[in-house]
Amino acid sequence: MREDGDGSLVAISDLHIRYAENRTLVQALRPESPRDWLLVAGDVADTVADVEWALGLLAQRYDTVIWAPGNHELWTPPADPVTLRGVERYRHLVQVCRRLGVVTPEDPYRVWRGAGGPALVAPLFLLYDYSWRPPGFDTRAAALAEAYRTGIVCTDEMLLHPDPYPSRQDWCAARVAETARRLDERDPELPTVLVNHWPLVRRPTDVLRYPIFAQWCGTEATADWHRRYAAAAVVYGHLHIPRTTWYDGVRFEEVSVGYPREWRRRSVPPGRVRRILPAPAGTPPTAW
Repeated sequence: MREDGDGSLVAISDLHIRYAENRTLVQALRPESPRDWLLVAGDVADTVADVEWALGLLAQRYDTVIWAPGNHELWTPPADPVTLRGVERYRHLVQVCRRLGVVTPEDPYRVWRGAGGPALVAPLFLLYDYSWRPPGFDTRAAALAEAYRTGIVCTDEMLLHPDPYPSRQDWCAARVAETARRLDERDPELPTVLVNHWPLVRRPTDVLRYPIFAQWCGTEATADWHRRYAAAAVVYGHLHIPRTTWYDGVRFEEVSVGYPREWRRRSVPPGRVRRILPAPAGTPPTAW
Protein backbone atom coordinates (compact mmCIF):
# COMPACT_ATOMS: atom_id res chain seq x y z
CA MET A 1 0.00 0.00 0.00
CA ARG A 2 1.27 3.45 -0.84
CA GLU A 3 0.47 7.05 -0.03
CA ASP A 4 1.87 8.82 -3.06
CA GLY A 5 1.53 9.03 -6.82
CA ASP A 6 -1.36 9.34 -9.23
CA GLY A 7 -4.67 7.51 -9.35
CA SER A 8 -8.04 8.33 -7.85
CA LEU A 9 -9.77 7.88 -4.52
CA VAL A 10 -13.00 6.03 -5.37
CA ALA A 11 -15.83 4.60 -3.29
CA ILE A 12 -18.63 2.06 -3.22
CA SER A 13 -20.83 0.46 -0.54
CA ASP A 14 -23.70 -1.92 0.11
CA LEU A 15 -22.34 -4.64 -2.16
CA HIS A 16 -24.62 -7.28 -0.58
CA ILE A 17 -22.92 -10.17 -2.32
CA ARG A 18 -25.31 -12.83 -1.05
CA TYR A 19 -27.21 -11.90 -4.21
CA ALA A 20 -25.67 -13.59 -7.26
CA GLU A 21 -26.13 -10.46 -9.37
CA ASN A 22 -24.22 -8.36 -6.84
CA ARG A 23 -21.43 -10.93 -6.56
CA THR A 24 -21.04 -10.71 -10.33
CA LEU A 25 -20.75 -6.92 -10.08
CA VAL A 26 -17.97 -7.25 -7.50
CA GLN A 27 -16.13 -9.76 -9.67
CA ALA A 28 -16.19 -7.19 -12.48
CA LEU A 29 -14.79 -4.28 -10.43
CA ARG A 30 -11.39 -3.12 -11.71
CA PRO A 31 -9.37 0.02 -10.94
CA GLU A 32 -8.75 2.48 -13.75
CA SER A 33 -5.25 3.06 -12.40
CA PRO A 34 -3.00 0.67 -10.44
CA ARG A 35 -2.73 3.44 -7.85
CA ASP A 36 -6.46 3.81 -7.20
CA TRP A 37 -7.62 3.57 -3.59
CA LEU A 38 -11.04 2.05 -2.94
CA LEU A 39 -13.27 3.09 -0.03
CA VAL A 40 -15.83 0.43 0.92
CA ALA A 41 -18.48 1.99 3.15
CA GLY A 42 -20.02 -1.11 4.66
CA ASP A 43 -22.59 -3.82 4.00
CA VAL A 44 -20.27 -6.00 1.96
CA ALA A 45 -22.08 -9.16 3.06
CA ASP A 46 -23.91 -10.88 5.91
CA THR A 47 -21.38 -13.63 6.69
CA VAL A 48 -17.72 -13.42 7.61
CA ALA A 49 -16.71 -15.75 4.76
CA ASP A 50 -18.42 -13.57 2.16
CA VAL A 51 -16.89 -10.39 3.60
CA GLU A 52 -13.47 -12.01 3.45
CA TRP A 53 -13.98 -13.19 -0.14
CA ALA A 54 -15.10 -9.79 -1.43
CA LEU A 55 -12.56 -7.64 0.39
CA GLY A 56 -9.79 -10.12 -0.44
CA LEU A 57 -10.63 -9.92 -4.14
CA LEU A 58 -10.70 -6.13 -4.10
CA ALA A 59 -7.47 -5.91 -2.08
CA GLN A 60 -5.73 -7.86 -4.83
CA ARG A 61 -6.82 -5.32 -7.44
CA TYR A 62 -6.68 -1.91 -5.79
CA ASP A 63 -3.57 -0.25 -4.39
CA THR A 64 -5.33 0.30 -1.05
CA VAL A 65 -8.74 -0.80 0.21
CA ILE A 66 -10.24 1.04 3.19
CA TRP A 67 -13.28 -0.50 4.88
CA ALA A 68 -15.85 0.87 7.30
CA PRO A 69 -18.35 -1.69 8.62
CA GLY A 70 -22.07 -1.58 8.00
CA ASN A 71 -24.86 -3.15 9.97
CA HIS A 72 -24.94 -6.31 7.83
CA GLU A 73 -21.34 -7.25 8.67
CA LEU A 74 -22.22 -6.89 12.34
CA TRP A 75 -25.21 -9.23 12.17
CA THR A 76 -24.94 -12.69 13.66
CA PRO A 77 -27.16 -14.62 11.24
CA PRO A 78 -28.12 -18.20 12.10
CA ALA A 79 -26.52 -19.55 8.91
CA ASP A 80 -23.07 -18.09 9.62
CA PRO A 81 -20.64 -20.59 11.19
CA VAL A 82 -19.00 -17.60 12.91
CA THR A 83 -21.30 -17.08 15.87
CA LEU A 84 -19.47 -14.15 17.47
CA ARG A 85 -21.64 -11.23 18.55
CA GLY A 86 -21.22 -7.50 19.03
CA VAL A 87 -17.76 -6.18 19.78
CA GLU A 88 -16.17 -9.62 19.43
CA ARG A 89 -17.60 -9.99 15.93
CA TYR A 90 -16.36 -6.55 14.93
CA ARG A 91 -12.87 -7.30 16.28
CA HIS A 92 -12.83 -10.58 14.38
CA LEU A 93 -13.67 -8.75 11.16
CA VAL A 94 -10.88 -6.25 11.85
CA GLN A 95 -8.43 -9.14 12.15
CA VAL A 96 -9.71 -10.63 8.89
CA CYS A 97 -9.17 -7.29 7.17
CA ARG A 98 -5.67 -6.92 8.55
CA ARG A 99 -4.73 -10.34 7.18
CA LEU A 100 -5.95 -9.15 3.79
CA GLY A 101 -4.12 -5.82 4.01
CA VAL A 102 -7.40 -3.88 4.21
CA VAL A 103 -7.43 -0.71 6.34
CA THR A 104 -10.08 -0.57 9.10
CA PRO A 105 -11.36 2.06 11.56
CA GLU A 106 -8.97 0.59 14.14
CA ASP A 107 -5.86 1.34 12.06
CA PRO A 108 -3.94 4.62 11.68
CA TYR A 109 -5.67 6.94 9.25
CA ARG A 110 -4.00 7.07 5.84
CA VAL A 111 -3.17 10.23 3.91
CA TRP A 112 -4.24 10.34 0.27
CA ARG A 113 -1.48 12.18 -1.62
CA GLY A 114 -2.71 11.55 -5.14
CA ALA A 115 -4.72 13.95 -7.32
CA GLY A 116 -6.97 16.17 -5.22
CA GLY A 117 -4.91 15.52 -2.08
CA PRO A 118 -3.48 15.61 0.41
CA ALA A 119 -6.41 14.51 2.57
CA LEU A 120 -6.71 12.39 5.68
CA VAL A 121 -8.94 9.40 4.91
CA ALA A 122 -10.81 8.34 8.04
CA PRO A 123 -12.94 5.18 8.00
CA LEU A 124 -15.46 5.43 10.83
CA PHE A 125 -17.58 2.97 12.77
CA LEU A 126 -20.26 4.90 14.66
CA LEU A 127 -23.57 3.00 14.58
CA TYR A 128 -26.80 4.85 15.50
CA ASP A 129 -28.68 5.77 18.65
CA TYR A 130 -32.37 6.13 17.64
CA SER A 131 -32.12 9.93 17.93
CA TRP A 132 -33.43 10.48 14.37
CA ARG A 133 -37.08 10.12 15.28
CA PRO A 134 -40.11 11.43 13.35
CA PRO A 135 -41.95 14.47 14.73
CA GLY A 136 -44.32 13.52 17.50
CA PHE A 137 -42.19 10.67 18.82
CA ASP A 138 -40.19 12.11 21.68
CA THR A 139 -38.66 8.91 23.01
CA ARG A 140 -36.90 5.88 21.58
CA ALA A 141 -39.59 3.64 23.07
CA ALA A 142 -42.34 5.56 21.30
CA ALA A 143 -40.56 5.53 17.94
CA LEU A 144 -39.79 1.81 18.21
CA ALA A 145 -43.39 1.06 19.14
CA GLU A 146 -44.59 2.90 16.05
CA ALA A 147 -42.10 1.00 13.89
CA TYR A 148 -43.39 -2.33 15.20
CA ARG A 149 -46.99 -1.20 14.79
CA THR A 150 -46.41 -0.35 11.12
CA GLY A 151 -44.10 -3.27 10.38
CA ILE A 152 -41.14 -1.05 9.43
CA VAL A 153 -38.51 -2.63 11.68
CA CYS A 154 -34.81 -2.94 10.87
CA THR A 155 -33.47 -6.51 11.00
CA ASP A 156 -30.77 -5.14 13.33
CA GLU A 157 -33.30 -5.52 16.14
CA MET A 158 -33.00 -9.29 15.74
CA LEU A 159 -29.45 -9.84 14.47
CA LEU A 160 -27.17 -6.94 15.49
CA HIS A 161 -26.18 -7.62 19.08
CA PRO A 162 -24.37 -4.93 21.12
CA ASP A 163 -22.54 -7.30 23.51
CA PRO A 164 -21.01 -6.46 25.93
CA TYR A 165 -22.80 -3.10 25.83
CA PRO A 166 -26.33 -3.09 27.24
CA SER A 167 -27.75 -1.51 24.07
CA ARG A 168 -26.88 -0.44 20.54
CA GLN A 169 -27.15 3.21 21.59
CA ASP A 170 -24.57 2.64 24.35
CA TRP A 171 -22.22 1.05 21.83
CA CYS A 172 -22.84 4.01 19.53
CA ALA A 173 -21.98 6.50 22.28
CA ALA A 174 -18.71 4.70 22.99
CA ARG A 175 -17.79 4.61 19.30
CA VAL A 176 -18.62 8.31 18.82
CA ALA A 177 -16.51 9.32 21.83
CA GLU A 178 -13.47 7.28 20.81
CA THR A 179 -13.66 8.35 17.17
CA ALA A 180 -14.00 12.02 18.10
CA ARG A 181 -10.93 11.70 20.30
CA ARG A 182 -8.90 10.32 17.41
CA LEU A 183 -10.15 12.90 14.93
CA ASP A 184 -9.43 15.71 17.39
CA GLU A 185 -5.80 14.56 17.43
CA ARG A 186 -5.40 14.72 13.63
CA ASP A 187 -3.24 17.25 11.79
CA PRO A 188 -5.63 20.24 11.56
CA GLU A 189 -3.91 21.41 8.36
CA LEU A 190 -5.21 18.38 6.45
CA PRO A 191 -8.76 18.23 5.08
CA THR A 192 -10.51 14.93 5.68
CA VAL A 193 -12.51 12.38 3.76
CA LEU A 194 -14.90 10.85 6.30
CA VAL A 195 -16.15 7.36 5.43
CA ASN A 196 -19.03 5.95 7.46
CA HIS A 197 -21.74 3.45 6.58
CA TRP A 198 -24.45 5.58 8.14
CA PRO A 199 -24.90 9.23 7.04
CA LEU A 200 -23.38 11.77 9.43
CA VAL A 201 -26.27 14.21 9.08
CA ARG A 202 -29.98 13.50 9.14
CA ARG A 203 -31.08 15.38 6.01
CA PRO A 204 -30.32 12.52 3.58
CA THR A 205 -33.02 10.48 5.35
CA ASP A 206 -35.67 13.06 4.46
CA VAL A 207 -36.28 11.19 1.19
CA LEU A 208 -36.90 7.81 2.81
CA ARG A 209 -40.17 6.17 1.78
CA TYR A 210 -40.72 5.27 5.43
CA PRO A 211 -39.46 8.11 7.67
CA ILE A 212 -39.76 5.91 10.77
CA PHE A 213 -36.73 3.94 9.49
CA ALA A 214 -34.42 6.94 10.05
CA GLN A 215 -33.95 5.93 13.71
CA TRP A 216 -31.62 3.14 12.46
CA CYS A 217 -29.65 5.48 10.20
CA GLY A 218 -27.39 7.66 12.35
CA THR A 219 -27.00 9.92 15.36
CA GLU A 220 -27.41 13.60 16.17
CA ALA A 221 -23.96 13.44 17.78
CA THR A 222 -22.27 13.73 14.36
CA ALA A 223 -24.40 16.56 12.96
CA ASP A 224 -21.46 18.99 12.77
CA TRP A 225 -18.61 16.57 12.03
CA HIS A 226 -18.34 17.53 8.35
CA ARG A 227 -17.55 21.09 9.48
CA ARG A 228 -15.74 20.25 12.71
CA TYR A 229 -13.28 17.99 10.90
CA ALA A 230 -12.85 20.05 7.71
CA ALA A 231 -14.28 17.41 5.39
CA ALA A 232 -13.47 17.71 1.72
CA ALA A 233 -16.07 14.97 1.21
CA VAL A 234 -18.22 12.60 3.26
CA VAL A 235 -18.84 9.07 1.95
CA TYR A 236 -21.72 6.92 3.20
CA GLY A 237 -24.19 4.23 2.16
CA HIS A 238 -26.96 2.38 4.04
CA LEU A 239 -29.89 4.25 2.47
CA HIS A 240 -29.61 2.58 -0.95
CA ILE A 241 -30.29 5.98 -2.53
CA PRO A 242 -27.06 6.73 -4.44
CA ARG A 243 -26.65 10.45 -5.09
CA THR A 244 -24.52 13.54 -4.53
CA THR A 245 -25.76 16.21 -2.12
CA TRP A 246 -24.23 19.24 -0.42
CA TYR A 247 -24.60 20.36 3.18
CA ASP A 248 -22.86 23.50 4.46
CA GLY A 249 -20.77 23.51 1.28
CA VAL A 250 -19.49 19.95 1.88
CA ARG A 251 -20.04 17.23 -0.70
CA PHE A 252 -21.79 14.08 0.57
CA GLU A 253 -21.61 10.97 -1.62
CA GLU A 254 -24.05 8.09 -1.07
CA VAL A 255 -22.30 5.29 -2.96
CA SER A 256 -24.43 2.18 -2.39
CA VAL A 257 -25.12 -0.56 -4.91
CA GLY A 258 -28.13 -1.92 -3.01
CA TYR A 259 -30.34 -4.89 -3.83
CA PRO A 260 -31.05 -6.08 -7.41
CA ARG A 261 -34.73 -5.16 -7.10
CA GLU A 262 -33.63 -1.58 -6.42
CA TRP A 263 -30.88 -1.04 -8.97
CA ARG A 264 -32.71 -2.76 -11.82
CA ARG A 265 -35.13 0.19 -11.85
CA ARG A 266 -32.41 2.81 -12.31
CA SER A 267 -31.16 4.23 -15.57
CA VAL A 268 -27.54 4.26 -14.37
CA PRO A 269 -25.78 0.87 -14.55
CA PRO A 270 -25.01 -0.55 -11.08
CA GLY A 271 -21.66 -1.47 -9.62
CA ARG A 272 -19.77 1.65 -10.62
CA VAL A 273 -17.42 3.21 -8.14
CA ARG A 274 -17.84 6.92 -7.40
CA ARG A 275 -14.80 9.17 -7.66
CA ILE A 276 -14.23 11.13 -4.47
CA LEU A 277 -10.82 12.70 -5.18
CA PRO A 278 -9.98 14.44 -7.33
CA ALA A 279 -13.48 15.90 -7.17
CA PRO A 280 -15.30 15.74 -10.50
CA ALA A 281 -15.42 19.18 -12.12
CA GLY A 282 -18.56 21.04 -11.08
CA THR A 283 -20.00 18.07 -9.18
CA PRO A 284 -23.59 19.37 -9.16
CA PRO A 285 -26.05 17.95 -6.64
CA THR A 286 -27.88 15.09 -8.35
CA ALA A 287 -30.27 12.31 -7.46
CA TRP A 288 -30.44 9.03 -9.37
